[in-house]
Amino acid sequence: MAEQVMTQAPGNVWKVLVKEGDAVKAGDTLFILEVMKTEVPHEAEGDGTIAKLHIAEEDAVDVGQLAVDIS
Repeated sequence: MAEQVMTQAPGNVWKVLVKEGDAVKAGDTLFILEVMKTEVPHEAEGDGTIAKLHIAEEDAVDVGQLAVDIS
């Protein structure tokens, strides 16, 4: 089942920990946002493969922005 991971807060992409084609498991951290000097990790909800990254390190993002597609 496909999953779309959205950003949970506005901020800057500090670190992207996956690349397209990577296999991930539920709970794996996909990327970390810097929000007001705090690191906010975003995790996969289920198992799958990274189909598409819509963010890159140092991008500024808004809340609810599509970040990662997992298939």
